[in-house]
Amino acid sequence: TAALLRRYQLFYFPKDSSVEMFDVKNQRIFLRRTRYQELRLEDLFVGNRVNVFSRQLNLIEYGDQYTANKLGSKKERTLALIKPDVVTKIGDVLELIHSSNLLVTKAKMTALTGKQAADFYVEHQSKPFFNNLVQFVSSGPVVALELMGDEAVSIWRRLLGPTDSSAARKEAPRSVRAQFGTDAVKNVGHGSDSLAAAARELEFFFPSTVGHGPPNTATCTECTCCIVKPHAVLTLQSHGFLSTFPCDVSLLAQFNVDRPNAEEFYEVYRGVVNEYPGMVTELCSGPCLVLEIHGADAPRSFRAFCGPADPEISRRLRPTSLRALYGKDRVKNAVHCSDLPEDGFLEVQYFFRILDG
Repeated sequence: TAALLRRYQLFYFPKDSSVEMFDVKNQRIFLRRTRYQELRLEDLFVGNRVNVFSRQLNLIEYGDQYTANKLGSKKERTLALIKPDVVTKIGDVLELIHSSNLLVTKAKMTALTGKQAADFYVEHQSKPFFNNLVQFVSSGPVVALELMGDEAVSIWRRLLGPTDSSAARKEAPRSVRAQFGTDAVKNVGHGSDSLAAAARELEFFFPSTVGHGPPNTATCTECTCCIVKPHAVLTLQSHGFLSTFPCDVSLLAQFNVDRPNAEEFYEVYRGVVNEYPGMVTELCSGPCLVLEIHGADAPRSFRAFCGPADPEISRRLRPTSLRALYGKDRVKNAVHCSDLPEDGFLEVQYFFRILDG
């Protein structure tokens, strides 16, 4: 029954953060008005996935024009493409994005071929910098992000700063390019210049029809798996957590995990740990960030970086670990990390070869 789809109307009352649900098919109240403070007004936009009392809801349309005007009138989606020169500083970039009130709704690390890079930048093919740009963007991994927020197109471009990083340091010293860019080609990232361009470029990396866009960069060797759990995604992004990792991040992507997949992923814990039902509910309660951590001793060193599974124990034994700093309890303990070295390969493969295959 976990895979059954039902249609509801969701009512949200900002005054007291209460919700009510109406079963459309059976024409009856499914959930009477009840306070539910885990749901926020900013979570309510078309395309998002929210969790109400462990029930996963995909928001597909606004209930009426008034709601659409209030919640969606200024909402825009745009592409942020992080170029190879700054992939290692993606944590710092995510922190700046979060501080600009933009929400990362999709994320994917990939490697573009020369042809794919040329196709993406086809409007620049007559420009003198075209060949250098294509060569650079296809020289290493890039991170594609879908950003959503009020006037997202202009906000992201303003955050990037002038195209030439030297000019950015003079004209917009707090911009991303001023802080991390080198020149007009190695300039941190790309931003869509209009809503039409954003729609086209997002479709290139995150196609809405058949296909998955450019493939991910999974190595599945000498690796371990990290899952930033839904409750901690925004908090960790806002603190630039990726910049503190003791190992290399060779792949990352944002997933919305369905309940059957969450049950399958955590199957090994069924009947073993009391927290299994809560772990499943948490994993599918919203977007999670999945990373392949790469290195010769990645499983051991990354588990030490995460700390014990219980945040209370972490705060006593490893007070600077991720779970000590950002965990709440044994279910909402900020991150999942592979238990054993051999599990790392299997867990990375599950997300990046099966779910994203």
